[in-house]
Amino acid sequence: MIAKISSGKDTAGLIRYLFDIKKAKDHTDPHLVASWDGFAPDPGRTDDFTATKRLLVADLDLRVKQARRLGRAPERHVWHCSLRTATTDRHLSDEEWADIARRVVAATGIAPQNDPDGCRWVAVRHAPDHIHIAATKVRGDLSTARHWNDYLTADRELAVIEKEYGLFQVARGDRTAAKRPTRAEQEKAHRLGQEKPARERLRTIVRTAVAATTSTDEFIGLLSHTEGVLVKVVYFPSGDVRGYKVASEDTTTAGRQPIWFSGSELAPDLSFPKIRARLEATDTQPADGPGRRRPNPWHRATAAAERIPHLLTGHDDRASQAHLAAFGEALDALPLLAPAPLRAQLREAASAFERATRSRVQAEHHHARALRSAARAMLREPAPGDGTALAMLLAAAILVTVAATRWHQLRHHDQQVTAAQQALLHLQAAYDEAAGAPLNALVQHRPPQQVVNRYMRHIRRVLPEHAEQVLSDPAVDALTTALAEAEALGHDPERLLKQAVDQRALNDARSPARTLTWRTQRLIARPAPSDRAEQDRSTVQAERSPRPNPSGHVASAVAPPRSPQARRR
Repeated sequence: MIAKISSGKDTAGLIRYLFDIKKAKDHTDPHLVASWDGFAPDPGRTDDFTATKRLLVADLDLRVKQARRLGRAPERHVWHCSLRTATTDRHLSDEEWADIARRVVAATGIAPQNDPDGCRWVAVRHAPDHIHIAATKVRGDLSTARHWNDYLTADRELAVIEKEYGLFQVARGDRTAAKRPTRAEQEKAHRLGQEKPARERLRTIVRTAVAATTSTDEFIGLLSHTEGVLVKVVYFPSGDVRGYKVASEDTTTAGRQPIWFSGSELAPDLSFPKIRARLEATDTQPADGPGRRRPNPWHRATAAAERIPHLLTGHDDRASQAHLAAFGEALDALPLLAPAPLRAQLREAASAFERATRSRVQAEHHHARALRSAARAMLREPAPGDGTALAMLLAAAILVTVAATRWHQLRHHDQQVTAAQQALLHLQAAYDEAAGAPLNALVQHRPPQQVVNRYMRHIRRVLPEHAEQVLSDPAVDALTTALAEAEALGHDPERLLKQAVDQRALNDARSPARTLTWRTQRLIARPAPSDRAEQDRSTVQAERSPRPNPSGHVASAVAPPRSPQARRR
């Protein structure tokens, strides 16, 4: 159940609207279901509608007029609250609506329970699925009602009511959501033939600009050069940047003036100070040097994303929130890099997940430097044309979104859970389309059956718990091809499989074989370790992790590596 609360100056106008059956099509049977004393005159149940309506308005305004004589009446003395059930809910009876109305006015401070000086109010039902509560905000002692944070107090009471009455339980927010376009903004966009209001379009543009830049100067510069966007920078007296405002060239006032939005009006995390904090937590790009190859940013981003599900299981909520924010930035950047057929799904995924990147938990952005840096580097190095790198990243993104859903669920972030679930649907659709061509290309080079059988034995040894699931997966042919490519490059297939499994668990993967395929492909992008390096690495690991022998003594069978002089002899 959702509440909408507003204030006004005209009691008679509100009552006229609530009982109107000519202009409003959904006003089928307007009548009172409850009132402050249970005896208020009901224009909907009388033969003389006009006289009864006038009497009801006079009763509601009685204290307002008294307070006005004393100069104590509030300017906006009308309190209006509408309550609506979900379309899937049953129709409540008048008695049930009356109980709900009493509980709401009590919770909000309009008419506290057992308070004889509570404000005068009525609850009008003129449609099966909703009621309106109209009240005047002057109490019996002629003071103004204390109804601060009435939306939040009403929302908390409605959450209890939903459970008690068996109604649909609305996903409730934590006041970190972006402000929705007003009705006027929506109607203006419709008149102009625009798909979305200016506020929503500008929010997407600003979020994309944040994802694509590494400094506030670069951010302002990119926005200023974005077609159709006007930018106004606000400065402190010292000359430092205080903030920014943006406007859309195609949306103006009646006087042809731009309609400006500050960053915080677009979304809480788009204020200039918060953007600056995120951009300052971005690593500089690794520089090329003699004999040094810059790591593939797509592989870096995928590796950083694959670490997030594990990090979300920790106890540092501020670090977890930072990783979710950085992941959201990576999703904002993907539509700029993906092939045209995938862009619509990726835009929808980024737009949906945007709500899941914010909560009451304050992010410590320095924890997510790696992913944020890799995402910026991706924009400067497009993905290879075969689509493998994009498919790898989307496979990791799906696991992150599943983990994000679970993280928000544990903290009762209802709106964020819904947003992550919506994003997951779009990411899965984009991944299924992106992964098709790379997987088919691998399957066409499937190794001989004798080699496949050997790889299957490797899989059973390395993944005893998931072996049957992997081997029955249609993508197992692509996995065996990837292992064959790895072996041809000098990698040990079984050791490589173990590395791929050790990177992250496969419990949340829809297709473990596909997940292992992408991890294997990313691992073989690195040079194969030499025998000597592998021997030294194994020796060091054995020395660091000694195992007890059956007699209880520490095993000492592994000798330390020989000195360089001994090797030369």
